[in-house]
Amino acid sequence: MSIEISGLGFSYGSTSVLHDITFTAADGDVAAVLGPNGVGKSTLFRCVLGFLAPSEGGILVNGKDMRALDRRAAAREIAYIPQSCVPSFNYTLLEVVMMGLTNRLGVFDAPRPEHKAAALETMESLGIAHLAHRESGRVSGGERQLALLARAMVQNARVLVMDEPTANLDCGNSALVMERVTALAGEGFTVIFSTHDPNQAFRYATRVLALQGGGVLAMGEPEKALTGEMLTKLYGVGMAVCPVTAAGKSFSVAVVTGGKTQ
Repeated sequence: MSIEISGLGFSYGSTSVLHDITFTAADGDVAAVLGPNGVGKSTLFRCVLGFLAPSEGGILVNGKDMRALDRRAAAREIAYIPQSCVPSFNYTLLEVVMMGLTNRLGVFDAPRPEHKAAALETMESLGIAHLAHRESGRVSGGERQLALLARAMVQNARVLVMDEPTANLDCGNSALVMERVTALAGEGFTVIFSTHDPNQAFRYATRVLALQGGGVLAMGEPEKALTGEMLTKLYGVGMAVCPVTAAGKSFSVAVVTGGKTQ
């Protein structure tokens, strides 16, 4: 099992943020974490990444207790992909990708030719090798997000954590990134990502975790866990789940049917 979260709780002082979170994701899973703003999704991710220490419960990544790993060891197990944004420094995409090598190099070591070759190979697998020497401020948001994904991949970590990976992307770039993510899951990577959009979970996730009030409202396979009743309770607006067939494929979509319910 790649990620095992058991009885997880976290508090900021006397304020409880998460309580009794139990969830698993295996090799090849794409797990979506759903919930409104302020429900604890980012705090959960910080715990999974080892940035915050849970007040109760535990987290195993590839069978290893994250609390027992130093920063370099943790980076060999799990990688973080933030939201795409316009960079403050205009590195080339290749330079961005090679930043993922830091856990494999000494403090004063420079990347060797084989490291550059590995970075370019990873970029090729994601379809962005032709942009290797393009400045990161001169590519699309989707291409920049794929570079961040490549940076995570060169860490050699098999678990990828993505915090709202398509939040700042248009529909086309969003689809481009998520299609690449699902392809990685097909190669055995485990992906856990947060999203506000239940339709993204329907389209790409194999498992979902819905958080409300810092606890688990629902979890499991999207088609079973994401009911209209559950989504209405989760987001506080009337919602329904409808079957759709397009391009020969059948899938579910969530639609808003009414105003605020609470």
